[in-house]
Amino acid sequence: MKHNKVFHTTRLRLAGLYAGTMGFILTLCAVGFYEAMAYSHVSELNHRIESVAGTLHDGLEASLQQPGKLEPIVQKFIPSLCIAGTTCAYKSTAAHYLGVFQEHGYYIRFVTLPGQLLASAGEATTDLPIRVETDPWQILEAPDGTRYQQLSLLLKTANQDAWGYMQVGRSLSDIDGHMVWVRLILLIGLPTAMILVVVASWWLAGQAMLPVYRSYRQMQQFTADAAHELRTPLATIQANLESTLIPDATDADAWDTLRTVERQSGRLSRLVHDLLVLSCVDLQGLPAKQESCHLNDLVSDLVEEFSALAIASNISLTANIQVTTPINVLGSEEQLYRLVANLITNAIQYTPAGGKVTVYLQRKDHHALIQVQDTGIGIAPKEQTRIFDRFYRVNTDRSRHTGGAGLGLAIAKAIVQAHQGTIQVQSEPNQGSVFSIYLPLKSNQK
Repeated sequence: MKHNKVFHTTRLRLAGLYAGTMGFILTLCAVGFYEAMAYSHVSELNHRIESVAGTLHDGLEASLQQPGKLEPIVQKFIPSLCIAGTTCAYKSTAAHYLGVFQEHGYYIRFVTLPGQLLASAGEATTDLPIRVETDPWQILEAPDGTRYQQLSLLLKTANQDAWGYMQVGRSLSDIDGHMVWVRLILLIGLPTAMILVVVASWWLAGQAMLPVYRSYRQMQQFTADAAHELRTPLATIQANLESTLIPDATDADAWDTLRTVERQSGRLSRLVHDLLVLSCVDLQGLPAKQESCHLNDLVSDLVEEFSALAIASNISLTANIQVTTPINVLGSEEQLYRLVANLITNAIQYTPAGGKVTVYLQRKDHHALIQVQDTGIGIAPKEQTRIFDRFYRVNTDRSRHTGGAGLGLAIAKAIVQAHQGTIQVQSEPNQGSVFSIYLPLKSNQK
């Protein structure tokens, strides 16, 4: 297939389509996974900040009296609160009952309405910018590059006057560090996965194209063999006509030519008929008629019909019907007749003079078994898998003595498959061959 430019290009395009589609899907999945992880971390953090801020907000608002002034009650809520402008030692035990402040990275700040820092607690750096905005959620960035997620809530006095802002936040350093690793893994993993996808796409495209390529090759072979088989009788007819259409040709020459034309015309007719049958198989399969076929009579009639051909070839042809009751199958009697006839014809043609051909009929479980056994030249094991191919013959000689165009067994196999049966061959060189046909019995005979 790689030597055929059309199929190679098609495989390349198909592999590119597979890889492009899978790459797009993988990229979407990677971006979605990253965004989902980031959203999950931030959502959990926001929930915890909201919980702490809400608890403090509800507890402090009732005790605030004057805007911008911290009441003593605030330090009871937050013992480690550090007033702006004073030196305070950091205590990690701020607000013991708010267990979240015992964790790394959290802070709380109180800011006046104009944006002046009143007090802070936790791990907020002194150089963290103060932003008072209408949006309660902000992301702040310290000079060292550390990011903070912050929630600002407006506090009111007991008289419902605006007091200032309470800001609760946490460092995003651990989340950012974790997401850096996730990005690194995705940046390494995604190209690696794409390489594997490209290799797999190329292989899958080859597997997908293989049946098409085989069909294409079979069609090429079929066309070449059909042209060869048609050319031979046509060339014979042309040569004989040219030898006859001369001024000194006699009536005897003309009659010889006509007889040759008649033989070659019959050969062409049979070949065209076989080709039409196989073409029908390719398009829609052989339509097997659902009628009762009596195999006992069919085998007997065939042996009787071919007895003259067997006698002329000095071959013994006999029938061995090993059942006493009729065996019936559903199908087309005409097709089954041709099926067994093809096998008997082959057996006679490839059996030397003095040989023997026997046609057996028996019942095997729920199937009728027809066997055509000969004592002919046999078939080599490596050839047995190909004898049912079209135009294939073990003997490459294409003379009239060796038979037709090599379509008999191909048609036989098509007929068997149309009747839901199977055909098998057992053979050894110079020991003869046995062709076995299994056909399902009618339901009332099973």
